[in-house]
Amino acid sequence: MTVTCVYTPDISPRHAAARCPQASGGAWPLAHRPEAAGEARKITKRVLTQWSVADEAADSVLLTVSELVTNAVEHAQPPLNLGLRRDPGTRCVHIELSDGGPAARDGDWAASCTRGEHGRGLEIIDQLTAAHGDRQEPGHVVHWADVDAHA
Repeated sequence: MTVTCVYTPDISPRHAAARCPQASGGAWPLAHRPEAAGEARKITKRVLTQWSVADEAADSVLLTVSELVTNAVEHAQPPLNLGLRRDPGTRCVHIELSDGGPAARDGDWAASCTRGEHGRGLEIIDQLTAAHGDRQEPGHVVHWADVDAHA
């Protein structure tokens, strides 16, 4: 069965309950530091377990979350906020990571690496997701991805 995940730009995880009552999800602030990716994975794993997302789909969601958060820590300004939402009809998991926009310089890890040591995050996200993108909002940037989590 092929499931189409459809991104709805006017519904962010913070507003999902009010505007889309059938969707489940939430939003969590993250500290702008290297440990944020691990914290985001813990939060996401707990949520995916509650939603009974199959292991293979959960792995794709977890890796996508990790890549989005790592990119934000290394290339963007605070604050960081993780949003997760699942459409009960398609079971698509919608991920949003908002940040304060591009940083003036890369983080310590990215700045210390050669080009061959990093820079594959978006290629990974391309392979794992049904769709992904970015949007500018007043005061921040939202990076989003949809993962087909149909069991």
